[in-house]
Amino acid sequence: MKTVHIIGAGLAGSEAAWQIAQAGIEVIIHEMKPKRFSPAHKNPDCAELVCSNSLRSDDHEHNAVGLLHEELRRTGSLIMACADETKVPAGGALAVDREGFARLVTQKLFSHPLIQFRHEEITTLPDESWGDVIIATGPLTSETLAHAILDEVNAQSLSFYDAIAPVVYKDSINFDKAWYQSRYDKGDKFDYINCPLSKEEYYHFVDELLKAEKAEFHDWEEVNYFDGCLPIEVMAERGIETLVFGPMKPVGLTNQHSTEKPYAVVQLRQDNKEDTLRNIVGFQTKMKYGEQKRIFQMIPGLENAEFARFGGIHKNTFIKSPILLDSTLRLKSKPYISFAGQITGCEGYVESTAIGLLAGYFATCRALGKAALLPPQTTALGAMLNHLIDDTDIDNFQPMNINFGIFPTIRGETTVNGKFKKLKGMERKEAYCRRALEDLKTWLENR
Repeated sequence: MKTVHIIGAGLAGSEAAWQIAQAGIEVIIHEMKPKRFSPAHKNPDCAELVCSNSLRSDDHEHNAVGLLHEELRRTGSLIMACADETKVPAGGALAVDREGFARLVTQKLFSHPLIQFRHEEITTLPDESWGDVIIATGPLTSETLAHAILDEVNAQSLSFYDAIAPVVYKDSINFDKAWYQSRYDKGDKFDYINCPLSKEEYYHFVDELLKAEKAEFHDWEEVNYFDGCLPIEVMAERGIETLVFGPMKPVGLTNQHSTEKPYAVVQLRQDNKEDTLRNIVGFQTKMKYGEQKRIFQMIPGLENAEFARFGGIHKNTFIKSPILLDSTLRLKSKPYISFAGQITGCEGYVESTAIGLLAGYFATCRALGKAALLPPQTTALGAMLNHLIDDTDIDNFQPMNINFGIFPTIRGETTVNGKFKKLKGMERKEAYCRRALEDLKTWLENR
């Protein structure tokens, strides 16, 4: 019988192991806890939730992460089953008893007859004699293994303090105030969307930036900012006019809605190939999420902005998956090694679980000698996978949460009368979810 080796028993590694073992294939999990802990980990159990105990919205009819929850449930996810069993009251979100959840996942894995554990730290890339290997060591991969990965991928792996700008849905931008224009009309005029601020609006905006609540770094995070990716609030601390000479400079732009020259301008750049998402240029931030929404919605044109991703700065280790991995998450230079979880460039507990599930499915197919069927891109699973393997915009590859902006676009639908109806708001989100679950059903029946 073939054996699959998994390095790391976080959310992705645990899910991958379960999927493979449930298919009747032996699994060996290599986990350094409890012999050694990373600076962020405290619990010896598997699937430890380091930050929040929330898996976010559980609404699978209107919300992308809730949809991913439902797809995982229908695909036999261990992580979702344990989350449902250990959930605590959290309104429309799925939150869990942190310790109870990790304990239950651990019990399930340890009691499975086809899963065995080896408590050891893996410091080098396994050689081909291991057979199929899945590396699921997360964003805090140990330095020794991270260096081994870095050596293999020729510095195409990134290990740094990741500066992420907020991303908004383009259709939530108010074009009665915003306009398309590239600075000095260079390039395509649709490259940037511009939001103008008067002097009074700019000063008020900076004042709120300086007063905003900031998320604290963990004790084990000692950050040295690069000048090229300073948090916007740190730039504002250097002087009230700093931003108008930086990311909010108004030069080379003409407000199409007013003869008054803007004192400052916020620009939004295309963030995905379908242009459903726009990132706020230069707005990487350490502000708390609620503060980001409150303050960034003060910007004219963004007063009703819906955020696909909030900004952040945190330690992260991930590889440039679109360059390095094939469509089934295998390392192109060493196809017996696969990657899963946050190290691939997905962001979040549920997303990490999803990529672990897919890595487990792909490994199962290889062990059984059958072809893998990729999940449709119209599903949350397929959209997340496509984000990791789509090499059409490698320069802008960044860790990403699941959001409708990375799905194939739904503009509208044909009614029973044969007329085309443009969909907006909740109707559009419902259409994404409905299509996804229909296509997931077909995939599950055929895979």
